[in-house]
Amino acid sequence: MGVAEAVVVSVTVSAAGLGPEAAAREARYDVLRELAGRFGAAAVLLGHTRDDQAETVLMGLARGSGGRALAGMRRSFEVFRRPLLDVTRADTETACLAEGLEWWEDPHNADDRFTRVRVRRTVLPMLEDELGPGVAAALARTADALREDAAYLDAVADDALGRAAVPGGLSVEALTPLPSAVRRRVLRLAAVTAGSPAAELFRVHVLELDRLLTHWHGQVGVDLPGPLRVVRRGDLLDFTGGPPEGVAGS
Repeated sequence: MGVAEAVVVSVTVSAAGLGPEAAAREARYDVLRELAGRFGAAAVLLGHTRDDQAETVLMGLARGSGGRALAGMRRSFEVFRRPLLDVTRADTETACLAEGLEWWEDPHNADDRFTRVRVRRTVLPMLEDELGPGVAAALARTADALREDAAYLDAVADDALGRAAVPGGLSVEALTPLPSAVRRRVLRLAAVTAGSPAAELFRVHVLELDRLLTHWHGQVGVDLPGPLRVVRRGDLLDFTGGPPEGVAGS
């Protein structure tokens, strides 16, 4: 690949508020951001393939996730790029062999304690056997089909978030009339912005947030991964993480 220098960095993974896989992923991205800044890199290329995309979509389906999760991994975000999302894992290995390149196998990729490993080694092969070849490719195409729609709705939600922002949180009056598809995206975006990790924030969490707007009966609040607590105080939805006034805890 024309790269003569490699930097090996040790990462400490803290799982506070996160599952082990999500915590490790966040730790990796943090150190890659740091290295990109240190070396003035214009981009960080990630090695995710079409197979990884199919696994992501399948896990989203199994969890009952919304359209965002089913849209799979983004091709680019921040400084990161994923140039191999249209290439199979087998093809990347063949290309490396043809070029005389050695690759490193993460030992965690053989550990069946992790959900993604079980999907990769057991579930997807079984689906290919039972339904015929092409399941992984079809899942990846599903992600492509949904991603453009998701990007548009995300842009609408980002604009709505700006209009709903008030000192101390978000205006309930501004959020409630929004179409549910937009409103829930606004809530998810606000939660992520406040520190809840996107990879751990599922549809069930967003629906609980939505109930603070549409079915509020004085409930204390909603606890999200992070950890983050969101509370409603009258016409204000507060994402700062503290308990409501006069409440010591739940």
